[in-house]
Amino acid sequence: MTKQQMNRILVIGSNSFSGASFIRYVLNKDATVVGISRSPEPADAMLPYRWDDHKRFRFEAMDLNHDLEKIMTLIEDFQPQLVVNFAAQSMVAESWDSPEDWFQTNVIANVNLHDRLRDCRYMERYVHVSTPEVYGSCIGSVSEKAPYNPTTPYAVSRAACDMSLSSFGRAYDFPVLFTRAANVYGPGQQLYRIIPRTILYIRLRKKLELHGGGTSERSFIHIDDVAHGTWKVAHEGRLGEVYHLSTPELISIKNLVKKICNRLDVCFEDHVDIVDERLGKDAAYILDSAKARKEFNWKDDVLLDDGIDQTIRWIDSNIEELSKQPLKYIHQK
Repeated sequence: MTKQQMNRILVIGSNSFSGASFIRYVLNKDATVVGISRSPEPADAMLPYRWDDHKRFRFEAMDLNHDLEKIMTLIEDFQPQLVVNFAAQSMVAESWDSPEDWFQTNVIANVNLHDRLRDCRYMERYVHVSTPEVYGSCIGSVSEKAPYNPTTPYAVSRAACDMSLSSFGRAYDFPVLFTRAANVYGPGQQLYRIIPRTILYIRLRKKLELHGGGTSERSFIHIDDVAHGTWKVAHEGRLGEVYHLSTPELISIKNLVKKICNRLDVCFEDHVDIVDERLGKDAAYILDSAKARKEFNWKDDVLLDDGIDQTIRWIDSNIEELSKQPLKYIHQK
């Protein structure tokens, strides 16, 4: 399968950080893209695909929970060869407050969509963007064959959807592939995520709350590397397979915040308050990405320091607009 054969792409969850960044990536490869998300497009500073001049993209505000018939009409009209789904209720801690919303979107709405998509023979491949949360807290590096051990409503809902899709693949030859990435970051990310939040809070002279002292460890991967990996999975991955996109380096949240403070030339203690840990937060995710590296020569290229500097420049260049945006997650049903 060649890249030219999949130049009509539907991106579900196009307003998400990962979705908008992937759209920017594929538009630069001359694809024609339709994006759908349930909310209107946010400010341009939060939409990486708005940072370039492209004529081959259009956006439609549609909700998987309420607009399935409209979505299917759009799909039948556009007939995408590739569908990439970034859409999900994605916050971990908040999923304990109203778990039914997470299961409605991440399981029921998605399964209804997949049941309709399985009859779309023009769709050559469907990439489902999953999460390492399905593994629970990792002890040692885990491969794509690791068993599911979700520990939060969010993680359980994502695992359930993944399992459903796998069953569709076996029963109907549904052309699914899965990606699971480490913690993504970079310019354009939602401001409640740890890297942009830390930078913006320091710039706005606000105190950052560090849950549990920031002892949990994460691998942070730049969104450009993830977009490239998602493209490689879509075109070169084996149907039904899961692919990890991750860096081998781990850093604690506390040390990450200290690194950002150092790069901004401020004192860590002046900008951070230690608060209680969040319910059900996993201690570490360590993903083995050897499979993607071996099968299609994918690699992570952006060093953490360089990616943080990019994010600082993005925030500083858009500080007036970003200071008006919500600094905390706002739940939508």
